[in-house]
Amino acid sequence: MRKALINLARMGWVRAALIVGGLTLAGVAVATAQGPAAPAGVQKVRFGGDRNETRIVIDLDRAAAGRLVSDGADGQRLVMTLPNVIVSGDLQGTGQGLVKRWVIDEAAGGARLRLELSGRAEVRRRFLLPPGDGATAYRYVIDLKAVDGAPVVAAPPRLTVASAPVKMTPLRLKKVIVIDAGHGGKDPGSLGADVYEKDVTLAAAKALKARLEKTGRFQVVLTRETDTFVPLEGRVQIARRADADLFISLHADSGPDVNTRGASVYTLSEKGTDRVGLVLDKNDWLTKANMPGRDRAVSQILLDLSQRATKNRSAAFAQLLLAKVGEETTLLPRSHRDAGFFVLLAPDVPAVLLEMGFITNPEDEHFLTSRHGRERLVDAVGDSIEAYFSAELRKS
Repeated sequence: MRKALINLARMGWVRAALIVGGLTLAGVAVATAQGPAAPAGVQKVRFGGDRNETRIVIDLDRAAAGRLVSDGADGQRLVMTLPNVIVSGDLQGTGQGLVKRWVIDEAAGGARLRLELSGRAEVRRRFLLPPGDGATAYRYVIDLKAVDGAPVVAAPPRLTVASAPVKMTPLRLKKVIVIDAGHGGKDPGSLGADVYEKDVTLAAAKALKARLEKTGRFQVVLTRETDTFVPLEGRVQIARRADADLFISLHADSGPDVNTRGASVYTLSEKGTDRVGLVLDKNDWLTKANMPGRDRAVSQILLDLSQRATKNRSAAFAQLLLAKVGEETTLLPRSHRDAGFFVLLAPDVPAVLLEMGFITNPEDEHFLTSRHGRERLVDAVGDSIEAYFSAELRKS
């Protein structure tokens, strides 16, 4: 009898074990069915601090972890991977404090952060902050501290290939070009014999984007990619938020005389500079000097200096653009003009408005709507952009 009870007890334990095991397996099955955690997306990158201590904050929409690949101890480059993090294209920019410039691009299974340092530094801490205290994003924080006060020297890092030293090349940033396809949506622009201006400008903008991206040297942003209406102030803000190096607004001219033809380029007029406040807000860096306790004259001086430098760069590019475009199509007699067009108002982004030709002229319309003509025009614009940035691209 006792033996039978022991056997029954053993059977009970076995059954219990099977039940527990079944629940465990069921839990595994549920977890497997749910799949791996969704990847996190990079929202933006922020910097704070100075040449002694610098903080890098990567805003993410989900939690993520990072792994240091190179800690910057050689004074040249810090590299960190972010597994299971996605990034839309290459994010890049100039840094602050100990960071000279930065890039986040795609890597195997996630994203890769590369920081080019402006001084010898070490990673003091890394941590993830969850949403809170008014922040809606997860924040991956990296704190850097200067190792000493010595500037970065051009000595090669301690990397070898077949016993030969390898020189670390500077981190190269792509120039950001914003292309604005004029009009769109409820605003069709001028009408030619067979086509609206909004369609001509969108086709040219897409072709120019493809032409520039093919070189691998440029990051291109379109103000619109479909037949949609974008307010003029919105187009300017797209360029400023993208930290654009150049803004090109594409248009097709029109006139009462069908015999009038030719391309022209507009840059901002002196009168137009007075309207720049229309694209600035109270939080803009150019207006912060207007806060209580600050000298209002400082703000105006900063604004004037920024506008003057920007206008000079715009004019320099306009001359290159006209020279290249003039090799492919007719130019108006006075081809470089100035105006107070809204899309030219950004005080810190060189900008031009290109009238590609007269849509009301049969020859210009054919040139702008034919594939061959559009390719010739786009190549000319692309060549002018490459020529404009060639010196900077060699230095970067």
